[in-house]
Amino acid sequence: MAPVRDARPDGRYGRSADERADRKLKIIGATLGVALLGVVGWAGYSYVAGQDVSGRVIAFKVVSEHAVEVHLEVRKDAGDTGVCTVRSQAEDGAEVGRKDFTFDQRQKQVDEVVTLRTTRRATNAELVECTGAGD
Repeated sequence: MAPVRDARPDGRYGRSADERADRKLKIIGATLGVALLGVVGWAGYSYVAGQDVSGRVIAFKVVSEHAVEVHLEVRKDAGDTGVCTVRSQAEDGAEVGRKDFTFDQRQKQVDEVVTLRTTRRATNAELVECTGAGD
């Protein structure tokens, strides 16, 4: 007696439905992957390209009950004016000081210590943002 086959002969009736579904899923996955990479790349580029002024807090020092000295490093084009917003918080998290500092020096990098006045004792100082004066 001849053995009974449970499956169709290979290559005789074309691809199975599972193979077609697998191929479609691979194509859809690859397309979505490329699209996701494009979106991430575009978002990263637009974020970096849109920042003509950047800054960071190098250090801060609480000098009194109502003042904090903040050492800022600001990078900008030599001909641009930058405005950086700095804020300070108390121990309970409440904002106790906020001020915009303008940097119009004709340099690409400016290191400056600024004084932020506070309504009560501060525990930190942080840079909120830096923008160009015309932004």
